Amino acid sequence: MQVVEKLNEGLSRVLEVTVAKDLLTSKLDAKIAEIAPKMNLKGFRPGKVPQAHVRKMYGKELMGEIVQDTLNETTQKAMEQASIRPASQPELKPLGDIEAVIAGKSDLAYEIAVEMMPIFTPVDVAALELKRPVYEPSDADIDEALKAVTDSNKQYEAKAGKGKAAAKADTGDKLVIDFKGFIGDEQFAGGTAEDAELVIGSGQFIPGFEDQLIGAKKGEEKTVTVTFPAEYGAKELAGKEARFETTVKDILAPKAGEADDELAKSLGLESLEQLRGILKVQLEQQYKGAARFKMKRQLLDILDEAHSFDLPKRMLEAEFQGIWQQVQQDKAEGQLSDEDAAKTEDELRDEYHKIAERRVRLGLVLAEIGTRQNVQVSDQEVSQAIMAEARNYPGQERQIFEFYTKNPAAAAQIRAPIYEEKVCDLIFTLAKVTDEPISKEDLLKEDDEA
Repeated sequence: MQVVEKLNEGLSRVLEVTVAKDLLTSKLDAKIAEIAPKMNLKGFRPGKVPQAHVRKMYGKELMGEIVQDTLNETTQKAMEQASIRPASQPELKPLGDIEAVIAGKSDLAYEIAVEMMPIFTPVDVAALELKRPVYEPSDADIDEALKAVTDSNKQYEAKAGKGKAAAKADTGDKLVIDFKGFIGDEQFAGGTAEDAELVIGSGQFIPGFEDQLIGAKKGEEKTVTVTFPAEYGAKELAGKEARFETTVKDILAPKAGEADDELAKSLGLESLEQLRGILKVQLEQQYKGAARFKMKRQLLDILDEAHSFDLPKRMLEAEFQGIWQQVQQDKAEGQLSDEDAAKTEDELRDEYHKIAERRVRLGLVLAEIGTRQNVQVSDQEVSQAIMAEARNYPGQERQIFEFYTKNPAAAAQIRAPIYEEKVCDLIFTLAKVTDEPISKEDLLKEDDEA
């Protein structure tokens, strides 16, 4: 194998590789000698097929496989010989007549066009100085969390009317209802229920359904007419008007909850004191997570400021296109921030291109630090992350798990953030970290995304 460097410009490299036809021919001879004794062809005794006949019948196909294997093998060796760490999949360009190569009449010559990873020395992480935001949950914080628990575990009691008047349903009340759904005069599947519980104002049912039950009385029969949303999951119902024959069987009003031992026991705990203890631990974890997020952002800002090197153009373009696709989608759905909506497309492109540059630069810096510190992500960690992702798709867990396990590129997307977090955690242990008290408001305040 002969390798000649034809281009050395920035991170771009072009190598010309030549593999002698004699080497390819010798590989073909060896392959034929290996398989001929194992072949069973009509007209020949088993294992007695002449090599010349195998060459005549299958030589071209076998040589094609040899050329492909040789391309893979020599491409890797050529890049190793040139000390190239590829930043993306190399592009191969045949030189000359490939049919002549397969026929054994010409050397295999081709070009490798590849972008290499930048070579740089990352900062000494042990010399970095970081501030860790610290906030401990107060009794007031625990009281606030306890109130949220109390509100989310509302108890209901039979609603009484005013004076002798029958009780009427209102927002916040829980109704027990039977209903039958019709499209035209036909009942539709899934549109019937008995003793269904519905809290008015909860948004559990189709828009407009709950509002039409306000003012209903116990025992009353009402016809509720609604239109299914155009994007409704059941396509046969999407956008169609439906009629629900509804019977209000009971009306229950929320009663003021109390933070007491009974509340704790309803949650499977022994006492209010135990519940407060659990809430405190949860708040501590929440605040530590928020503190770590701010600390990581601080670290990334420092690393971004401390490094300047050329970025692989293809990697940068791929990152930008991923960001830009999301921006375009947000724009089409009217979800751009007011600040972005006021900018021209050129201004947005420039801004998000800088964001892409930051992301790629930081990704390379963290990867280099991780490599030098021998940070590893185990297969078990990846499997656990894939299982966690699969659980987000109830009923499709098996398909999701198989998708990631059978697609290396998809699995890499799961592995990357795990690796990044492990590198950051390592840096936090090596850097000079100083605790800095902070208010809850500042701790939980959302920073601008970069």
